[in-house]
Amino acid sequence: MTQALALFAALVLAAPALAQYPQARDAEAQQERAVTQPGNNAPVWRSVQSGAPGATSLPGRETDVLIQPPARFLGQDVSSTAGEAWRQFRNGPVTFYGGWLLVAVLLAILLFYLWNGSVKLRDPPTGRLVRRFNALEMTVHWSLAISFCLLGISGLIMLFGKHVLLPLVGYTVFGWLALAAKNLHNFIAPLFMVSALAMIVLFLRDNLPRRYDARWLANAWAYMTRGKHVPSGRFNAGEKIWFWLGVVGLSIAVSWSGVVLLFPNFDQTRAVMQDAWAVHATAALIYIALSLGHIYLGTIGVAGTYGNMRRGWTDETWAREHHELWYDEIRSGRRRSPGGPVPAGAPHDQSKDG
Repeated sequence: MTQALALFAALVLAAPALAQYPQARDAEAQQERAVTQPGNNAPVWRSVQSGAPGATSLPGRETDVLIQPPARFLGQDVSSTAGEAWRQFRNGPVTFYGGWLLVAVLLAILLFYLWNGSVKLRDPPTGRLVRRFNALEMTVHWSLAISFCLLGISGLIMLFGKHVLLPLVGYTVFGWLALAAKNLHNFIAPLFMVSALAMIVLFLRDNLPRRYDARWLANAWAYMTRGKHVPSGRFNAGEKIWFWLGVVGLSIAVSWSGVVLLFPNFDQTRAVMQDAWAVHATAALIYIALSLGHIYLGTIGVAGTYGNMRRGWTDETWAREHHELWYDEIRSGRRRSPGGPVPAGAPHDQSKDG
């Protein structure tokens, strides 16, 4: 009994000293608030939102910080948290400007096609075929093209789905669709990255800039609108721009940022993940917009182009009118035809000399 009274007296005498510690004062204030204002945990959440590290049993960067502290994110000034600033950037500028960019590109392509139609051959096909792509080149191209389309569609579902699809299909269907898009996006990404690397290696030589590319660029509008014949190598200057800007530059941007997002276990911070997402989404939207033009020109925009990549050979009239310098190299023997001769029995192969 005597020891208990002595301990109580010591605590009473030490109370003024303990009150000097912030933790003690906070605990005392919280106890008082629990009585006077039941359920009010504002001090706790103010401490959490401050970004101050707490105590945790989980090792790792930022595991002791529940919520990011207030910060600016690419111009989005939010007083609550950096995460909220990123969310407003995602649902604001990226969704708004990115969505209208794709709409504008699609509308421009439609109007241009209705006004101009496709670029057709001036002379009739001869029936003599030239090998344009070998089996490896076609396999790599279609692997990249198909994986890119799957990534683009699934990414658009995740970014714009709640604005476009959710009102149409409802929460249940959209929930399953969004989940499928996310998993498809994650597992197709490695195929895209490998295909892009193979594409760069295979087609790098033929996409190096040449002096005659400047002439093609100067006559690009006349080529697209009047079918003006402009000599070029295996790939014209427009295709080379697509190669360096899209296949090389934007593929690197989306692949690098995609790896950061795909593997958060590399111990990167939330801020790094948010920056990577900004790069990934911006580059992907630009990539998709440019690819729409590439798809248009490779299908209905320039007659005969799609069949070249599908079968691997082209009529010599098409080769001469669209890629005369490359055709002359093949014809003269200065350059080997990719993949060897056209196989016997190929469609429209009349095998005429002259």
